[in-house]
Amino acid sequence: MKDNQQGIEDDPTKVKLKNQKTGNLIQQIGMNMIVIGVLALLAFLIWQRFTGNHSTTVSAAPDITAEDIAAQPISQSSDQASLVLLSPFSQTPSETSGIYRKTNLKTIIPTRPRVEVITYTVQSGDTLFSIAANFGLKPETVLWGNFEVLQDNPHLLKPNQVLNLLPTNGTFYQWQNGDTIDGVASQFNAEPKAILDYPGNFIDLTQIITGGAGIEVGMWVIVPGGSRPIKDWGPPAITRTTAATARYYGEGACGSIYEGAVGSGTFVWPTVDHSVSGFTFDPGVHPAIDIAGQEGNSIFATDSGVVVYAGWSDYGYGYMIVIDHGNGWQSAYAHLSAVGVSCGQSVYQGGLIGAMGNTGNSSGAHLHFELSINGAKVNPLDYTR
Repeated sequence: MKDNQQGIEDDPTKVKLKNQKTGNLIQQIGMNMIVIGVLALLAFLIWQRFTGNHSTTVSAAPDITAEDIAAQPISQSSDQASLVLLSPFSQTPSETSGIYRKTNLKTIIPTRPRVEVITYTVQSGDTLFSIAANFGLKPETVLWGNFEVLQDNPHLLKPNQVLNLLPTNGTFYQWQNGDTIDGVASQFNAEPKAILDYPGNFIDLTQIITGGAGIEVGMWVIVPGGSRPIKDWGPPAITRTTAATARYYGEGACGSIYEGAVGSGTFVWPTVDHSVSGFTFDPGVHPAIDIAGQEGNSIFATDSGVVVYAGWSDYGYGYMIVIDHGNGWQSAYAHLSAVGVSCGQSVYQGGLIGAMGNTGNSSGAHLHFELSINGAKVNPLDYTR
């Protein structure tokens, strides 16, 4: 048996085959270990990515005060101090390492109120009220900023006019020689401090301190909150006993004392269209309403009374009729295309007196309609039915 085994071991072919099998086995085991190692490394990296866990643990730095730093030995190196004072830094923030905010490229610029006067070119269809509303102003502020153009008359507004628009409600004043802050403020019922403090006026306060005005002659100044009277361009209070007082107003004035119909104190709508266009009632700027319609539409007497003005007005209202109702009330109808009554004539509620037009300072066919009681103009919308 021993000789047989010895023969096998001495056989070169068999020994070579045995060694080859052993090598293959070792190679296969090595490859398996490499694959297992790669998989283990991959699993570790994935686990580290999702858990945020790091292999290096950094202990929390103790609280360091200025006194502690000052007490450190001079021989301590800057590197050692850095190790104590600096917090751990993570180059790539993870979901658990803190709040991470993405870059937002949109920039929001806050809206700031303007303080300078700007200009606006009047467009077709604009009214004093619409322009004022679009820029957050009162209608009278638009008039006060443009006296040279509008002469305080809203009916002088026309397309292509260039208007000054103040940044705040108030008046606009060109400084004159001898003016003072107190004097101008008093003139417009405003506070001197409001003029001085307004940033759009660019007043040199150093001159004020040294006794100067701080404002050059010819400079335009904004008077915040300022006001001044606005002329009423409508007809004056005309009664059947004082008809001659309107003689200056135009050729339609009547000069006699009249007797005739007396009104009921109730009022009907003066035309077929019941919509207000452009100007509504404003006691400071437009003490009447403008009623829309087509040129030639019938105009009716809102109540019974006597005609005390019938004809052309020199103050922008074109052809106009005024009726005295004999009970303290008067009514006026302006911008007519035709006048169908005459001075002293009695008219009755709902009776035809004229036709709608576009005469005088008017930008389109409409009826300018006023009501007044004992000389005080009131809103017709509160009384007509």
